[in-house]
Amino acid sequence: MKFIKRIFKFVFKTFFWLFIFSIAVVLVFKWVPVPITPLMVIKNIQQTEASKKGWEHNWVPIEDISKNLQLAVICSEDQNFLKHHGFDVKAIEKAYENNKKGKRLKGASSISQQTAKNVFLWPQRSWLRKGLETYFTFLIELIWSKERIMEVYLNSIEMGPGIYGAEAASQYWFKKSASRLSKQEASAMASILPNPLKYRAHPATSYIRGRKVWIMKQMNYFGPLNYAVSEDKDQ
Repeated sequence: MKFIKRIFKFVFKTFFWLFIFSIAVVLVFKWVPVPITPLMVIKNIQQTEASKKGWEHNWVPIEDISKNLQLAVICSEDQNFLKHHGFDVKAIEKAYENNKKGKRLKGASSISQQTAKNVFLWPQRSWLRKGLETYFTFLIELIWSKERIMEVYLNSIEMGPGIYGAEAASQYWFKKSASRLSKQEASAMASILPNPLKYRAHPATSYIRGRKVWIMKQMNYFGPLNYAVSEDKDQ
């Protein structure tokens, strides 16, 4: 009986300290740049084994990332980003219905969910990872602002072979700083996000050119990007 109690006590303490640690890490990253992610480490190990180059990752503040790119990824990945609290319920329901009908599988992960997965978790799919993704999504929505979520997202996502973040991707695809991206260039980079290892932002294939045109139309409909809209909604 004492042995079982010790086991329960150990498990409880383990989960308690993991809970405290997770909150502490999210609090730290509210202000501190994210230097590295699990995906970067895993991909770098794979590339090293294959004798390929490492990764490119240059953190820049959101003020140095073109508003064109910020708006383009919202229009491409999560048009309700400023409205929801981490989970786009309508998109999830739509994806579920489409998948149930046997249509082309399409995810419904919000930008917040993608950020939680990219920064804190491993890439392989599992129910455990999905549960932790939900937990970390809740935490960052609670502790970070929408603008901070976007800043971390655009500095962490894979946007090319071994290319992570907007600045490295902008230099890789267009030989310029992320702050100078045009609407066309930003929409091209947003177009490849579903699979940045398969598609090229420049020169673009006909499929990416089509996506780019669609994203630019959505940007026109969306209007100017204003993070204060989300803050006002929460008050």
